[in-house]
Amino acid sequence: MTTTKELLERAKKAKACIYTLTEEKKNAALAGMAEALTENAEEILAANLLDLEAAKDRISPVMLDRLRLTPERIASMAQGIREVAALPDPVGRVLDRRIRPNGLTIEKRAVPIGVIAIIYESRPNVTSDAAALALKSGNVCILRGGKEAFRSARAIVKALKTGIERAGLDPDLVGLVEDTTRESANELMHANGYVDLLIPRGGASLIRACVENATVPCIQTGQGICHIFADETADPGMALDIIENAKTSRPSVCNACEVLLVHEALAPSFLLLLKKRLVDDRIAAGKMPVSFRLDPKAAEIVEGEKAGENDFDTEFLDYILAVRVVKDVREAVAHIAAHSTAHSEAILTRSEENAAFFTASVDSAAVYVNASTRFTDGGEFGLGCEMGISTQKLHARGPMGLNELTTYRYIITGNGQIR
Repeated sequence: MTTTKELLERAKKAKACIYTLTEEKKNAALAGMAEALTENAEEILAANLLDLEAAKDRISPVMLDRLRLTPERIASMAQGIREVAALPDPVGRVLDRRIRPNGLTIEKRAVPIGVIAIIYESRPNVTSDAAALALKSGNVCILRGGKEAFRSARAIVKALKTGIERAGLDPDLVGLVEDTTRESANELMHANGYVDLLIPRGGASLIRACVENATVPCIQTGQGICHIFADETADPGMALDIIENAKTSRPSVCNACEVLLVHEALAPSFLLLLKKRLVDDRIAAGKMPVSFRLDPKAAEIVEGEKAGENDFDTEFLDYILAVRVVKDVREAVAHIAAHSTAHSEAILTRSEENAAFFTASVDSAAVYVNASTRFTDGGEFGLGCEMGISTQKLHARGPMGLNELTTYRYIITGNGQIR
């Protein structure tokens, strides 16, 4: 087994060549990676089946779906790599250029960050997404997945390395940590001189551990207590469609809605419609119904479980929705400010005034008007795919695509100037 220390040494060595990689070379490697994924689909699916069998009695059905790969999902992963290849190369962009009075030309140019380590949990598609984004942006990628998905990740990385080698590049541009214990995560958090940026993707405990303990630069990502506020003017039909999509299309992801706020004037009629749509109709259709966690006002209107002390501060990642009735847009904004993780929030409204106040006042990475929070995604934003959703303000915010995986340096050109 390759130790984490050995993997870090290989990544540091591979980093030496990344700054001079041409866009053509990178795109050739990405094409090879996509092709190799497709060619090795059976091997990847077999590995994934072993992961599923080992995890089926230990994680929820919703989380098991996150872990599951299918031929269609592998094809989608390969297509995601091709889409990244088609995007403009972010490296070398001139971000700013100025000529000083003394004749010096000063250019601010985008450059790779270096070695990016990603600690993530049971989502095998993150393996290929992260590798593709890192390579296109000129970075070395170290992947450390969760133990539930290790066999899947290993098979995926094996295929990706084959594609990279076919293009004549160093396969160590992508590396997989083989130790799935906490020790390897701690090694990455403290790999000063080896890791230039650490990105955790997963639950609250993982993100908190990285942010609080890492001595290398770390991006805070992912945890999504996402809110939707339906105001007094909201169109009921549109609101039901949006809320159903945001809660049930894939409840295990960070951009799923966890909290619904409803204006007190709309609530008496709308919450009954909501129960019919998310509970009764889903049961009749043989689908998983949504379980409500209700504040006292909502509980007077509709059936459901009384909200507990922490229900408005919980990322359920399940078919559970916390519901609160509020008196106006200002109370909704105040609730979001108190409970949000700064990921994604939405207002459903026909009032331009309420929409303007909401978008100006809510301090989250993505703020929606009359659309589902499920769009907070690199692919949906036209970024190809994403390395994660940053919920902090420096150095990236929201879906992290190619541009967010670069930093910059200044190039100063003179003709003999001295100070």
